[in-house]
Amino acid sequence: MSNFKEELSKVKAFVFDVDGVLSNAKIYLHPGNEMMRSANIKDGYAIQYAIRKGYPICIITGGNSEAVEDRFKNLGLTDIFLRSRNKMKDLEDFLGRYDFGPENILYMGDDLPDYPVMKVIGFPTCPSDAVEEIKSISLYISDKPGGEGCVRDVIEQVLRLQGKWMQEDAFTW
Repeated sequence: MSNFKEELSKVKAFVFDVDGVLSNAKIYLHPGNEMMRSANIKDGYAIQYAIRKGYPICIITGGNSEAVEDRFKNLGLTDIFLRSRNKMKDLEDFLGRYDFGPENILYMGDDLPDYPVMKVIGFPTCPSDAVEEIKSISLYISDKPGGEGCVRDVIEQVLRLQGKWMQEDAFTW
């Protein structure tokens, strides 16, 4: 494979795990069994901006949280797979909605449930605190841990390389 940055020109869509990628690896348990997660505002900005630039973005997570679903719907996501028990099946469902293949997807995961998907997509990436098995198959390891801007990192790199970052519409939500 050529230079990773050169390969980013082929990215047409992003797929992200939630826990350990879009939120840190800590989950706070509250009465009523609701789990609380944190989210990085810079990740959120990059997601909504990439959607406005025409990139489909998909969330595939084993978690099932109304708050998580609401967060991503408010950012403009329409492809949200909660309670995923088979991330490959959900990836196939996502691909069936669009006119590109797995070679055009940048996926960011952090743990073993992400492994099968990361083996078939074009651009497997991970946060700095991913497990070793995921790091070993990633073409890029962000210098940022999960929930601390790693999603912004990869989205910004792709959009910069493709000439879609810092355009006039970047200054609004």
